[in-house]
Amino acid sequence: MKRIKSMINSWFLIEMLKGLALTGRYFFSRKITVQFPEERTPLSPRFRGLHALRRYPNGEERCIACKLCEAVCPAMAITIESEQREDGTRRTTRYDIDLSKCIFCGFCEESCPVDSIVETNILDYHAETHEGLYYTKPMLLAVGDKYEAQIARDRAKDAPYR
Repeated sequence: MKRIKSMINSWFLIEMLKGLALTGRYFFSRKITVQFPEERTPLSPRFRGLHALRRYPNGEERCIACKLCEAVCPAMAITIESEQREDGTRRTTRYDIDLSKCIFCGFCEESCPVDSIVETNILDYHAETHEGLYYTKPMLLAVGDKYEAQIARDRAKDAPYR
């Protein structure tokens, strides 16, 4: 009986008719297309985009060169070098992130004890070469300085869930 049903389905192209019915149902419905640069879909407050290094309100960089973010990074996209200052504190001399390696997991952000490295909700950045996706310490600090108010707002929204 199963073979007869299978033969009837193949002769009358039942599967193809089911597919055409599904296509016809959605063909006349309202289209949902977002014209990206002009229109934006809402982003989650926990979206992880471009990285940034933050500063304290007095202008001093937050990173204490503990290298936890470098150790926890599964893609090994972070490179940190540090030195000790005259006052005995450690600070980074080199803080590089290769965004072509980064998987945007957020582990670096979660491991940072002083909330220095954050992933912003900036999603529209690009580079034409591989070197353009290699962010150095001055570039990361510039991103943090430019978007500090937005980063602080996003962190405050996310605070109850941390």
